[in-house]
Amino acid sequence: MRLIGLSLGIALLVLLGLWLLPRPVASPPASAPVPPLASALVSLSVPAPASAPAPPLALPPASAAQPVAYRLRPAPARADSVVAFALRQLGAPYRYAGVSPTLGFDCSGFLNYVYGHFGVAVPHSSALLLAAGQPVARAQARPGDVVVFTGTAAGATTAGHAGIVVTAGPGGLQFVHSSSARRESGVKISRVEGTDYERRFMQIRRVL
Repeated sequence: MRLIGLSLGIALLVLLGLWLLPRPVASPPASAPVPPLASALVSLSVPAPASAPAPPLALPPASAAQPVAYRLRPAPARADSVVAFALRQLGAPYRYAGVSPTLGFDCSGFLNYVYGHFGVAVPHSSALLLAAGQPVARAQARPGDVVVFTGTAAGATTAGHAGIVVTAGPGGLQFVHSSSARRESGVKISRVEGTDYERRFMQIRRVL
């Protein structure tokens, strides 16, 4: 019995010694290779270096023959518009030195108002109208021209009246003007041929 007890004690000591021995430390597992998809996602997250901006396109120099979109078209003739605007003033009263369709016009004030509406400056003076624009032969008169007459006194040689040509040619010369006549004064249409205006006729002036 003593032998059996001694054997058991030795066995227990051996087991206790084995339990107390140091155990080997497990090495960390090797890192797993990065899957191809994860590698692709990592490469997309890193911004690529910015490339240099592309140089601007060189445009060919404009040629004089090329059409220009903003080039102004030639202005249409304004004679018809001037005459039409002048005729809209028919019936306006005569007023010495007047330049208003409501208060009245004198002859040169009427021309000053009508041409001024189209940006054409003419003097507010019958005498100075003889120097306005360019002289035109009576046979070459056309609508929109200025016609200048002497005053009403017999033998007068200086400018005293003016109007705007409405019609010209074989049918005769008609003009619109602001008249100071006692009968039918104000803005009206008169004829040159067969009237006292034939005697008083001086010049045709082209201001358009």
